[in-house]
Amino acid sequence: MLGSLLLAASRNPLARRAVSGLPPTRRVVDRFVAGETASDAVAAVRRLTDAGLTVTIDHLGEEIRDAEAAALTAKAYVTMLDALAPLGLGRRAEVSVKLSAVGQALDETMALEHARRICAAAQDCGTTVTLDMEDHTTVDSTLSILRALREDFPDTGVAIQAYLFRSEEDCRDLSGSRVRLVKGAYREPASVAHQSKTEVDRAYVRCLRILMAGTGYPMVGTHDDRLIAITEMLADRYGRGQDSYEYQMLYGIRTDKQEALVGAGASVRVYVPYGDDWYGYFMRRLAERPANVAFFLRSLRGK
Repeated sequence: MLGSLLLAASRNPLARRAVSGLPPTRRVVDRFVAGETASDAVAAVRRLTDAGLTVTIDHLGEEIRDAEAAALTAKAYVTMLDALAPLGLGRRAEVSVKLSAVGQALDETMALEHARRICAAAQDCGTTVTLDMEDHTTVDSTLSILRALREDFPDTGVAIQAYLFRSEEDCRDLSGSRVRLVKGAYREPASVAHQSKTEVDRAYVRCLRILMAGTGYPMVGTHDDRLIAITEMLADRYGRGQDSYEYQMLYGIRTDKQEALVGAGASVRVYVPYGDDWYGYFMRRLAERPANVAFFLRSLRGK
C-alpha cells in the first residue's frame, strides 16, 4: 500500500511541491542522485570506476511536453558525453535515456532524432546508449524507436520491466541483444501488470531465464540476493562466463553488495542519475524499499 501511494505521489504536482520544499529533502536526495551538473556526475563516475565498477548515466527528467526542453535534454547528454571522452573509459561509462525526456509524448519522430544525436555522441565517445522503459503506454513506441536506432547503432540497449504481462514475449524477441531486466517502478493497472511481489519475482525469473538462455547480453537489474543467486545458477546452466552478462544496481543503494560482486569477479554497472529534475526518480526509489522510506523519515527528524 505504501509503495502504491508513493508511486501515485511521483506524478502528483502538489506532492512534488510539498516534498521538494522540505529543507532536509536535499540530504536524502544526495544519497540517490549524484548531483545537479555534468561535473558532479563526472566526479561520481571517477569514484565508481576507480573502484572497479562501470556506470550508466541518466540525465534526470521525464514526460517533457515542450520541444525546446526536449532539445535541451538531448544537448545535456551530448555535453555529458563530451565531458566523459577525455577519461577514456569507453564502454565502462554509457548513458541511459528516457525517451519521454526527449519529446516522445510530443512527436515520436522528434524523439527518435534526439535519440540518434545522443547515440552518435556516445559512439564518438567509444560507448553506447540504453533506452529506459517507462509506463506501459510507452512500450510499443519505445521498441519502435529502438528498432530504428539499431539500424545505425546496433548495440543500443533497452530496459524491459518484468512485471508487465507482455515482457516474456518481449524478452524472447530481444534475447539476442543488450537488455536490462528490471522488475518495474511505475504504478500499473492489474489489466497489464502483475501486482503482488511474489508474482513480480516469478515473472522476473521467467524473463531472466529467457535472456540468459539467449545469445545477447543480459543486464540484470536487481539488488535482491536471491535473484543474484538465481542469475549465477542460470549462468552456470547456460555456460555463460562473467563477461557475458552484468549486474546493474542503483547509485547509493547496496554499495557493499556492489563492491562484493566486483571483488568476486562479476561485472557491475551503477545507474548514476544527475540533474535538478529529481523528484519522480526519487519517489520511485522510496517506493521500492521500506528501508529507503525509513532513511528519509530519519533524515527529516535530523537523525
